[in-house]
Amino acid sequence: MSDPVAAKSGFLCMYMSNHPDTLVSYVRHFGKVNDNVISAEMTAIDTKGMSLAYKTKGSGSNKIDIRILFEPPLLGYEEVKPRLLGMKVDAEEAMGMTRAPKVTTFELPGQVLLTAAMVGFLVYTTFTPSPDSPNYSPIFAPGYSLRSVLPSWVLPSSWAFMVAVHLLEALYTLSLARKHDMDFSIGVLHVVTTFVFGFPIITNLRKRIQAARIDSIMKGQ
Repeated sequence: MSDPVAAKSGFLCMYMSNHPDTLVSYVRHFGKVNDNVISAEMTAIDTKGMSLAYKTKGSGSNKIDIRILFEPPLLGYEEVKPRLLGMKVDAEEAMGMTRAPKVTTFELPGQVLLTAAMVGFLVYTTFTPSPDSPNYSPIFAPGYSLRSVLPSWVLPSSWAFMVAVHLLEALYTLSLARKHDMDFSIGVLHVVTTFVFGFPIITNLRKRIQAARIDSIMKGQ
């Protein structure tokens, strides 16, 4: 099966020749080149990555070839522009060339329902009363039956794992809140909901940040 991006490699290389500063940022950030890069050009691109040739202050007229892989690979030609724009912003932010976009809103994605159901089931199984309790009801029978057959370490370990993972995710969200200059209330909402619901909050936040980055670039073109 032919590569849809490689088929238009010539056009894309010609187009990117008008953006030499972007190509230099790719080389330095994604290629992890610390030398003084003075120029760069795209020589080929496909769904798996792009090939660049660059010069440094010390290389004279000699060009150095480098291959930068796309992670994950592109699914089609329509993904080229948003991916290259996203990589441009990632590179320029990492090198301090641009400011990270400010996040001013909060969204609760629908995916939190799955996490809420899992956490709710863990709470239900852990705290369901035994049949001799005055608070017992037939609704607690499945939870009590499951808890009775589980090894004693399963529920405590599940709680420890969940709290540890969600705490790390909340700390990561806190770093994003500081990086993207969130207002206190917006930042607290993101951090607290990440601790409760976990990864869906981070995924949604990163998507909105990426959209803001690309929107900023498009307005600047």
